[in-house]
Amino acid sequence: MSLKFYYAPMSTASVTNLVLEELGVPCEKILVDLKKGDTHKPEFLRLNPNGKVPLIIHDGVPIWESAAITMYLGEMFGVAKYLYPAPGPKRGVAMQWITWANVTLGDAVARWQRNVSEWTPADHHNAKAGAAGLADIHNCLALLNHALEGRPFLVDGYTLADTHLNSFMDWGRHMKVDFSAYPHLNAWSDRCAARPAYISSNGG
Repeated sequence: MSLKFYYAPMSTASVTNLVLEELGVPCEKILVDLKKGDTHKPEFLRLNPNGKVPLIIHDGVPIWESAAITMYLGEMFGVAKYLYPAPGPKRGVAMQWITWANVTLGDAVARWQRNVSEWTPADHHNAKAGAAGLADIHNCLALLNHALEGRPFLVDGYTLADTHLNSFMDWGRHMKVDFSAYPHLNAWSDRCAARPAYISSNGG
């Protein structure tokens, strides 16, 4: 089995790194320098025409998009380790949350950051659009907080859906989003952060 993982720090590749840590799957890690434009070089674009990380290559086949990678790795390596549900409704729930993180929450985050962040030129900012994006982030967090009321994890036990979504929460906290109104979400994040794979991946 050959598995390569292309990553960059402080990117959505952090999600894939956590997933691989949880699964304990050996892989070759390849650091990509975003500032030097490594993801836009022809050799990288042949593997991922999106020009982004994360990217994995499993037995010669490139797979990109962090949600797809999480679900793929879960199906391949997670079922036997009880880290990903077997085919059926519970897998559907796990897929739902993984996709929600990237699509619904991810869209709100992108709209907020696009209009307030130093990563985009100030003359491209739209204050009202940024405020609407932040409001939608909080709507998402409230939804997640409600879903976790009375539940230790998103599906029955801990799964890669928790790994994936909690990594997005870490990013939100890093970006100074206020999580104080979401006690069930915060308790869940603490449970996720107590796992050995999480501690190891964060240098603990």
